[in-house]
Amino acid sequence: MTTLPDIMPISDLRKDTAAAMKRIKAAKRPLIITQRGRAAAVIISVTAYERSERERELLRRIAQGEREIAAGKGYDLESILAEAETFLAAESD
Repeated sequence: MTTLPDIMPISDLRKDTAAAMKRIKAAKRPLIITQRGRAAAVIISVTAYERSERERELLRRIAQGEREIAAGKGYDLESILAEAETFLAAESD
């Protein structure tokens, strides 16, 4: 079952910004700000923003790797594992 998003009119945000911040922290999900009855902005916590940015960077790197593989660039798995084993063996000495 999906939950309804938290929505707040911009007029309420202007009146009580502190309450909006409390809602964001308590609900741990975005708060949609409406203006004239339409979604105008989304406010999220810093924690949620940082997590989203990390996930976005990971997806960007995966997409870059897939483009490199398609272009015949990069290294095969066996080469990477052999290099990792050599590195780990040198570290343990």
